[in-house]
This record gives sequence, structure tokens and C-alpha cells, in this order.
Amino acid sequence: MLDAHATTILAVRVNDTVAIGGDGQVTLGQSIVMKHGAKKIRRLYKGQIVAGFAGATADAFTLFELFEAKLEERRGNLVQAAVEFAKDWRKDKYLRKLEAMLLLADKEHILLLTGTGDVIEPDDNVASIGSGGPYALSAARALVRNTNLDAEAVVRQSMAIAAEICVFTNDHLTVETL
Repeated sequence: MLDAHATTILAVRVNDTVAIGGDGQVTLGQSIVMKHGAKKIRRLYKGQIVAGFAGATADAFTLFELFEAKLEERRGNLVQAAVEFAKDWRKDKYLRKLEAMLLLADKEHILLLTGTGDVIEPDDNVASIGSGGPYALSAARALVRNTNLDAEAVVRQSMAIAAEICVFTNDHLTVETL
């Protein structure tokens, strides 16, 4: 059986604005593009939090549902919900087997969550996940440091650069801004 993969998700905060963007490519195996316009970005908790995923789609949707429940319990507090969710994800025998990562942002925080219990907040307000993540991350850091672009423009340009380099990233973007 072939694995479905290939994702680039990027989050950037510039001043008081955060943007998360994701490409639309879904690849089966190493060489078959199955879909060009998948949406890997969604808004959570009354539109106050933006989330993207990398990894197995069904696993990511399961994680989104469970994380949304934590957000409700914590009244939208992203950091508290993320820490509690990461504990559950790490401890639960079933959840540990899910193959996905989440990139989450509200107006104050960008967080990367993994099934190993990681809750990582980047030092420089730029984070990425997925196979094309390192390309987008590098481009975003350069743009944030050397231009006056807003968060959405940095995401769009960085994702375009990643799409030029990474065969698992395309230019069909979904971008959400807070």
C-alpha cells in the first residue's frame, strides 16, 4: 500500500498579524499527485485559532476534533489546550499511533504539536511542518528579516518559493490570517 503524503504548512507572525498557509498537493507514494487543491488549513474555536496539518488526513481530522474539544474545555486558551492535548496524545495508546502534526496559531502564539508530546513555540514567530516545510521556513525567515512585508505576503511568497524547489509542494494555497 502506498502512503499519502506531501504537505507544506507555514505560520508567520509579523507585528500583530499571524498567517498560516498550506499548499494543496496530495501525493501518493513518491511520484503520483492525487490532488492539487486540498485544504489543509482550518479555523477553530469561533474563528480565533488557525490550524494546519501535515501527515495522514484521517489522523489529522481525528486530532483536530480532539483538539477542538480541549479548546472548548479551556475556553479558547491555545497554550493550555495544547499542553493538555499533547499530554493526552503522548499517553494514549491509540492516539500515539496517529501519523500527523499540527501547526496552530492565535493572535499571540504559534505552536507546533507532535505525537511525541512536543509543544514548540518558535523563537522567531516563524514555524513550518511537512515535507516542504524547511524550504518555506527558510524563505520566510529571510523575508521577515529583510523586508517589510506583512504576515500574509510573507506566507504567500515563501510558499511560492517552496513550490519552486520542493516536488511535494504546489502553488494552490489556502491562507488564513488573524
